[in-house]
Amino acid sequence: MVELLPAERDIRIFQRRAQLSESSMQKHDACIVVIDKEQAEQRLTKLPYGAAWQRLYREAKARGPVSILSARLAADASPMVVALAKASSSPFERLSLATRIWKELAPVSGAKVLLATQGLDAAVSAAMLEALTAAALAATAPMPVIKSKTPKAPEPPQLTLSGDGPEIDAEQSIAIDRGNHLARWLTTLPPNVLHTASYRKALRDLAKREGWAFSFLDERALKKLNAGAFLAVTRANEHRDAGIVRLRYRAGGDGARKKLALVGKGICFDTGGINLKPHKSMYQMHEDMQGSAVAVGTLLALTRLNVPYDIDCWLAITENQIGPNAFRPQEVVRAANGTTIQVAHSDAEGRMVLADTLTIASREKPDLIIDFATLTGACVTALTERYCGAFTNRPEWHGAIEAAGRESGERVWPFPMDEDFDSDLESSIADVLQCTPDSKGDHILAARFLSKFVPAEIPWIHIDLAAGNRPGGLAHVPTDFTGFGVRYTTQLLLEQGLLTGGRMKRARRE
Repeated sequence: MVELLPAERDIRIFQRRAQLSESSMQKHDACIVVIDKEQAEQRLTKLPYGAAWQRLYREAKARGPVSILSARLAADASPMVVALAKASSSPFERLSLATRIWKELAPVSGAKVLLATQGLDAAVSAAMLEALTAAALAATAPMPVIKSKTPKAPEPPQLTLSGDGPEIDAEQSIAIDRGNHLARWLTTLPPNVLHTASYRKALRDLAKREGWAFSFLDERALKKLNAGAFLAVTRANEHRDAGIVRLRYRAGGDGARKKLALVGKGICFDTGGINLKPHKSMYQMHEDMQGSAVAVGTLLALTRLNVPYDIDCWLAITENQIGPNAFRPQEVVRAANGTTIQVAHSDAEGRMVLADTLTIASREKPDLIIDFATLTGACVTALTERYCGAFTNRPEWHGAIEAAGRESGERVWPFPMDEDFDSDLESSIADVLQCTPDSKGDHILAARFLSKFVPAEIPWIHIDLAAGNRPGGLAHVPTDFTGFGVRYTTQLLLEQGLLTGGRMKRARRE
């Protein structure tokens, strides 16, 4: 059977400043060069085999718009792709182009690949090389396969980067890729492989490998904590193995440190419960644990980057099953913070388990909470699978939250979450209604519901993972399951400095 965790890949990235030449190309199995689209003909002549590239470009241009050329222009030459990029391209556009380039090149497993830019502004050159690196690593990350004859996993490429700008942070690129790979791997595993018990084992093994402290709040412990919202969802489970996993990363050094809490929805399979999902809606419901996978993938990336703050990662792990004991509409349950909830729909189980998980995480008084969940179809309806929705109890952060998405290429859109939305969640019998029957604006109402379980003094961001599954992939990720959130959150924390108050200077890991 397939492993629960992906194998650690030996990723090698070299960086140098050198003129692109026929001899430098011959030292590699393949070559990618990105040039300025506005100066295409001029730049093509300066490449090895420049006259041939210029001829190919003119022939292709006569047939229509040109963005990628590929050829092997001599018997002893490596396969080469030349891509034409606009200097004004957004990070998302660069990542998307990089994915198309890598697909066009399709190098062999473990190939030595030269990634180069010619004639680009220094900052644009570095950004393009980073995008090419991200796409190369994502494209070659193996995903779980369970077949009679399992194909050999591809070896990661050996990348040499050459450009006119500053070196990229290769360590950060690798760390983000490892976190994204972990998130995609876990989400891809079938539900008879990754279930509540095996998921807990995988997380325990991962914690041991990474040096995290591992603890688990089982159903007995949750009963003592009066976590009635979480326990309502677990009632129909055949096995009593649901609970909340806590993973703890502690930064080195002395003195007071900032505290980050990552929270993830980990529904290993969602039938919808009493409000049973139809076939098409249930087909992919092994992915309903994707929020937890993104949370732990983000923890892995931040650990590898040796961030100087403490992190607690809280993962709400259960299934939402159908059965005689399943929770029902119109039940009233009491959450861990004492709030009573009138259940409206059993398929809104994610906000139930997150309610108690957020309450418990808040008791550690973190400086920031970020939660991830495949929570609402309404968010997909609003944004499609190209963006994720973002919500926060700090509306003044909307600019930074949106900017992190724009600059990382994992785009988010901040939604309003004003208090007057609460009138839609008023209940005559309980403190709050779980959701409304008509699901209008459900992504916003779900966020308002969750806000009741985070004290106002704790800054909190909720990411509704509308872009977690997109046919054909998104940006630099070619698989349907995108692992969206690892790259975004790293950008938010390290570049936007949302936790530290400024761009973070990382300490290199020994």
